[in-house]
Amino acid sequence: MSGQSLLVPGEITPVRSVPGNIRRPEYVGKPAPTPYTGPEVQDSDTVERMRIAGRIAAQAMEEAAKHIAPGVTTDELDRVAHDFMVDHGAYPSTLGYRGFPKSLCTSLNEVICHGIPDSTVLRDGDIVNLDVTAYINGVHGDNNATYLCGDVDEESRLLVERTRESLNRAIKAVRPGRQINVIGRVIESYAKRFDYGVVRDFTGHGINSSFHSGLIIPHYDSPHATTVMQPGMTFTIEPMLTLGTHEYDLWEDGWTVVTKDRKRTAQFEHTLVVTETGAEILTLP
Repeated sequence: MSGQSLLVPGEITPVRSVPGNIRRPEYVGKPAPTPYTGPEVQDSDTVERMRIAGRIAAQAMEEAAKHIAPGVTTDELDRVAHDFMVDHGAYPSTLGYRGFPKSLCTSLNEVICHGIPDSTVLRDGDIVNLDVTAYINGVHGDNNATYLCGDVDEESRLLVERTRESLNRAIKAVRPGRQINVIGRVIESYAKRFDYGVVRDFTGHGINSSFHSGLIIPHYDSPHATTVMQPGMTFTIEPMLTLGTHEYDLWEDGWTVVTKDRKRTAQFEHTLVVTETGAEILTLP
């Protein structure tokens, strides 16, 4: 595995501004969002609005990814994604969510998820996860992907490639009438082939007008995930696979989640709607 030194927190720049004419999610300026009480199955109008939000999120992530290179700061990636979303009339969903200070999450190497963009400089050989969510027309679209920075070692490249494949396989398993736990079963069985850990404490989630609706999508075979998928249900699948343990530690910032053994981890995510025959990906650029 790469011999990179472990990450340490950097300096966080001031909160970026969002034009006043862009609609904010209801949780901005509050300690927590109002609990969602609506349906998990969405009507066609909501799904169409989510396609727009998902497309902007996917395009913003792509734009930020173009700037991944040794010497670039994670804060600069945040700036690129932030500017893209506000230029397209969308609010960056993470900005102000439960106090999160930035417009996307940047999770490098041993960071499982929720890394805060800061003065950290990307190094040759890093793997970099970007997690971008856009809010527009009253709904969210959420996606993430892990990218290679410079010359990345073979073990890390395979981890990234196989994590992407685990998401693809999970999406193919989505069918109306099946229980949610089929998603985790597919991911876990694939990951076990390579002795990867599957993160259990951070999951996919229902998404619509709410960033996190309360519906949980585990990435392991959970006996409790018995909700039956129905056409019109919208949720994310976002497997996090590790080279070692699935257990984690939390940095003092209250957000940054790192593997307990500090081995590398990768993640991929799409927002989906269940169709009559399978799933449609809503976060396509």
